[in-house]
Amino acid sequence: MIFPEKMKHLIAVVLDHDVDEVTRELLNLSLLHFVSITDLGEGLSSRLKTSSPLMNQTQILDLKKRIETYLAMIKVNPAENISLDIKDLKSIDLKACEDEINGLSDKMHYVREQQKHIQQEILKLEDIKRQMDLFGDIRTGMKSSSRFSFLNMQTGTIQRSFTGDFETAMAEYPTVVLKFEKVENQTHIFLISLKRDDPMIHKIQDKYHWVDVEIADELSPMKEDVISDLDAKLLKLRENQEKLLKQSMEMVHDQRKRLEELWTNLKLNELYGRIQAYYSKTDRTMLFSGWLPAQAQKVLEKALLKATKNRCYLEWSNPVEMERKTHTKQNVPVKFNNPLLLRPFQMLVQNYDTPKYGTIDPTPFVAVAYLIMFGLMFGDVGHGFILFIAGFFAWFSQRKHAGGTRDLMQLVMYCGLIAIVSGFLFGSYFGMPWFPALWFDFHAAIVGHAPEGATVRDVFGILKITIYFGISVISLGLVLNWVNLVREKKWFNLVFTKGGILGSWMYFAGIWVCFYAAESNFRLWPDGNLLFWIIFLPALLFIIKPPLEFLLHSRKHPEKRFTVMTLVDWAMEWIVEMLEIFSGYLANTLSFMRVAGLGIAHAYMMIAFFQMAQMAAGGPGLPYSIWSYVILVFGNILVIGLEGLSAGIQSLRLNYYEFFSKYFSGSGRAYEPVSLRNRN
Repeated sequence: MIFPEKMKHLIAVVLDHDVDEVTRELLNLSLLHFVSITDLGEGLSSRLKTSSPLMNQTQILDLKKRIETYLAMIKVNPAENISLDIKDLKSIDLKACEDEINGLSDKMHYVREQQKHIQQEILKLEDIKRQMDLFGDIRTGMKSSSRFSFLNMQTGTIQRSFTGDFETAMAEYPTVVLKFEKVENQTHIFLISLKRDDPMIHKIQDKYHWVDVEIADELSPMKEDVISDLDAKLLKLRENQEKLLKQSMEMVHDQRKRLEELWTNLKLNELYGRIQAYYSKTDRTMLFSGWLPAQAQKVLEKALLKATKNRCYLEWSNPVEMERKTHTKQNVPVKFNNPLLLRPFQMLVQNYDTPKYGTIDPTPFVAVAYLIMFGLMFGDVGHGFILFIAGFFAWFSQRKHAGGTRDLMQLVMYCGLIAIVSGFLFGSYFGMPWFPALWFDFHAAIVGHAPEGATVRDVFGILKITIYFGISVISLGLVLNWVNLVREKKWFNLVFTKGGILGSWMYFAGIWVCFYAAESNFRLWPDGNLLFWIIFLPALLFIIKPPLEFLLHSRKHPEKRFTVMTLVDWAMEWIVEMLEIFSGYLANTLSFMRVAGLGIAHAYMMIAFFQMAQMAAGGPGLPYSIWSYVILVFGNILVIGLEGLSAGIQSLRLNYYEFFSKYFSGSGRAYEPVSLRNRN
């Protein structure tokens, strides 16, 4: 769990006529992280040809994307809903598949055109309505219409017998047609239209013998009628939009089973082709290579021998052997070896970087450090319970989805649980001491009311806890760094670096000196001879680092010459490194005081809201009013949201910048086999 899984490298040679069966077996097992065989070392590329996938991968991805778009209309995500099985892999005719999808597209094209036309009408009518809202009344609007360039308001008359046909013709455009007076065989009409439609509107008016008339007094109170007419038209258009949307969704729903079948086969063929892209070939054979966990070697070997009826050559190597054979540094993929419970913390590690193969996977240490930090900053049983419940419901709602969101919600649940535990230790229940603290009363300590004999009695005691914790975290980071350097055989760095033996020696000695002096209120210091051996000696040993580096590098770079400036460079390098060690380690250690700071802020915010609630009640000792309870509820919500977020961010920051910086060796490559279970 502390180290990633051991990996093995495979170079396999199979005959041409066994390639299909081998590819199916590789895809079914989903174990091999493929590496192009021509990338393993020099000299191979001239004798091998790259094999091209039988299928057009770009076309497959395009068809798959189109199907996903259609299924998304009925809220179906095939990548999450469909389990892939190698038995469903069939040869596929991409032309026939495209024709089938185009058939559905053609059916939906007419519906989409109608939707597009209706949406355009809605936008135009909304424009008219917006402009009408600007007018106090219709007469004012008509007089000032020149300032509102895209609206045209007219009054006129047509023969009563033409009224129905006129309204029908005008319905083809975003217009408002109001009949406000009928005289003999004439109908007076108030017409609102968009100026962009003027040519078509004029043709209709000419057809039905429209005659412009003067503005009538009856128009003044008609604004409400215009707005009502617009609202009615908009409502009808939106209803039609909804009907068309349901119609298109029904089309997709009717074809769902077939679309899912096509998507499944396309996805399988995509993965099949992805494997083929890694093949290299000679005239009669195919070669491929890749990495897999060492414990899966026998499984893959047995499957390949069975698929080829023993007509294959398999060459297995560990990373060291591969580097010796190829004379090339291998970027071995890293497969994490953590239980499911630690997945949220593995996510935090991967967000930072992937550890280099063979170095320590910090996931278990991050889990412990992160939760302790969060608990110290957010210790309250009630707040932790709310956080846990919120995280649980969010996590449960994502039960059908695997990925970062679900892992994040699981992390929130863990934070809630550790807050409950630390709340019991600090005796805090929604900011109130309902039960005695199991460790010390946090609230009493920060306000100076801690009882005699308490473990922690004041703010300085809380700060001391976080300093001790910070020293422990940094010390662990230094030890882990030694382990990494030993595993990587970097002996020079193990001795002559800030995080190596000499730098760590100075840090541990400096910590001891500080505590020694603090016991006497910085009036007494250790003996000078002792200070020389524990502080100044390792500092002096750092002086030989630049000359040693120069000697080592001069073998590889003989053109590099020793000059007077070389001595100056060595002196400056030593001074800078000493400043870095003393100031850097001091800042790293004191940085953990922010844990105490946020814990104190969390408690003080609750104290402040209780004081506000007491003020709302009228004074100390009086029963709470309804406003007091409102203040307390709002205050707890604010504290949970604000302090919970701050504690989570600071816990992550301290892990990344104060812990990882001591030992983490990144820039590794994650193990990513071509897999039926990989949703990407």
